[in-house]
Amino acid sequence: MGKLESEARYERRKGYLQSALLAAVALPGILLVAAAAPNVLQLIEKIPGSKSKFNFRMKSVASRLVEQRLVRFVERGGKKYMEITATGRRTLEKEQQLHALQMRARKRWDKRWRMIIFDIPEKYRRTRDKLRLTLRSLGFVQLQGSVWVYPYDCEEIVALMKSELRVGASVLYVIVEKIENDGALKKHFNLR
Repeated sequence: MGKLESEARYERRKGYLQSALLAAVALPGILLVAAAAPNVLQLIEKIPGSKSKFNFRMKSVASRLVEQRLVRFVERGGKKYMEITATGRRTLEKEQQLHALQMRARKRWDKRWRMIIFDIPEKYRRTRDKLRLTLRSLGFVQLQGSVWVYPYDCEEIVALMKSELRVGASVLYVIVEKIENDGALKKHFNLR
């Protein structure tokens, strides 16, 4: 395995641990962590090294979460606990929605297009640019200037995005049965 591949694998693992710890703080109990992040238990078993090395890694992940203001340490009864912040809850919810979106993409297409249409004024250009970037990163395809298309159900993630960016009625979620000349879109999404 090349150097870039091993670095990429390390970064993915780091992200998995961070997501798992965030889920563990948000949802008490190891069973809920397994439900929130199904591959976490398998990942923990495969971490090479001793228990002290694992503890060090978890402390590193915890400190990164604190730096990102996703969790905070609180003291109760003389003991320190981690508590998820509002930002952490939103981040966790976004990750869960993204995971759900990816899982839906693996299912069979229902022959309906999901369209995002927005009209955000120039004075909110930064918000508009952030929305475009987010849509692109989620896998949407730009059909026209402010019209983006995706083949699978994504209503929850769009609602979350609208709430996060505070764009409300400026962004519309539309379900369309047919788009004229959609052959290129079908090819892009590997649809039949």
